[in-house]
Amino acid sequence: MERTILHVDVNSAFLSWEAVYRLQQGSQVDLRTIPSVVGGDEKSRHGIVLARSIPAKRFGIQTGEVLWSARSKCPNLVVLSPSYPLYVQCSDAMVSLLQEYSPVVERYSVDECFVDLTGYCGGRSGIDIARELKEKFRSRLGYTVNVGVSVNKLLAKMASELEKPDKLHTLYPHEIPKKLWPLPVRELYLSGPRTIARLYRLNIFTIGQLAHAPVQLLQEHFKSHGPAIWKYANGIDDSPVVPGERVMKGVGNSTTMPYDVDNEKEALLYLLSLTETVAMRLRAKSMTARVVTVSLRDADLSFYSHQRRLAAPTNSTEVLFSEVKRLFLEAWKREPLRHMGVHLSGLAGSEFFQTSLFDAITPPGRKALDESIDQIRSVHGTQALVRGSFLHSGIPPLCGGVHEAFPNMRSLL
Repeated sequence: MERTILHVDVNSAFLSWEAVYRLQQGSQVDLRTIPSVVGGDEKSRHGIVLARSIPAKRFGIQTGEVLWSARSKCPNLVVLSPSYPLYVQCSDAMVSLLQEYSPVVERYSVDECFVDLTGYCGGRSGIDIARELKEKFRSRLGYTVNVGVSVNKLLAKMASELEKPDKLHTLYPHEIPKKLWPLPVRELYLSGPRTIARLYRLNIFTIGQLAHAPVQLLQEHFKSHGPAIWKYANGIDDSPVVPGERVMKGVGNSTTMPYDVDNEKEALLYLLSLTETVAMRLRAKSMTARVVTVSLRDADLSFYSHQRRLAAPTNSTEVLFSEVKRLFLEAWKREPLRHMGVHLSGLAGSEFFQTSLFDAITPPGRKALDESIDQIRSVHGTQALVRGSFLHSGIPPLCGGVHEAFPNMRSLL
């Protein structure tokens, strides 16, 4: 039986959800009809454009653009701070609607889902079901979605991206030469900036050129990733739709400071605050991490990072911050910093793991202390216990804390 896979993507999700919620609360203005964006706090310099309305798009405002730049393009721009708990509720409602058609629904991100309709079509075509779904999203939930229909996740995802908003597209194998191959290679799913730059050096600029490139050439330049991107360019993907959330591969958090930090003491306090938050989330999921990454952005918005693999995985705040501090001092160029981040990857369970004779083992007392602090904060609030080093510093003892189940809701602010 040929598979029938849908990819459903909410149009300007955060903005659409904010607009629908405010209309339900009696607002007379639909945010989608005026120049508006969902971003951060301009006064504290926090934020980039996370979602934009179509009128804002006409001003040239881009997703990912810093807010002051967006404001310069449109002085009357309406800027809303993100409401993450609302977005989680809206995402849950989205999944519930899709599950009316199939139990096999994979929440790929907060505003994207894959649906496997194979065996659940009831004699109807995937296109007919997709049309019905789009209408239900509009009438029942109040916003529009893009839907891609195909025989695998890759082609369904690429189909939903062909044209926005409020569109339905198919991308079946026989449509690949006409619809997929003419696209720029940068549009190929899971092709990052470094891969694209290397493809350009090989004079590969379209997905079609990549699809017809010798696999051996790609393997020489990209190792195992070469055959993988060749398969994607040819629409080959056998991955299943896995019900539930994506497997978490990392935990991260970052913050933009309200002023440029130019001294080591304050920079380390911000990093400690970030590490504390990330470590708490790691322990809440009963996970440990082996790879620590520190990312920095200076006042000119230049970005760089530094990472190291630990000898043994850990979720201890003390051990993790010790490594974060070491990485920061090795990487920092002593210029004023605007933005800092801490990311943990190489995740594993916290119950059992193998160590060597040379590993630094977290003392049982320290582990118990971390767990006790987490418990107190979960019951009495995050401010119930704070480190003395943050007193009178003006620096929040815990930065961020965005719902980690959804990668595109991690703190970009």
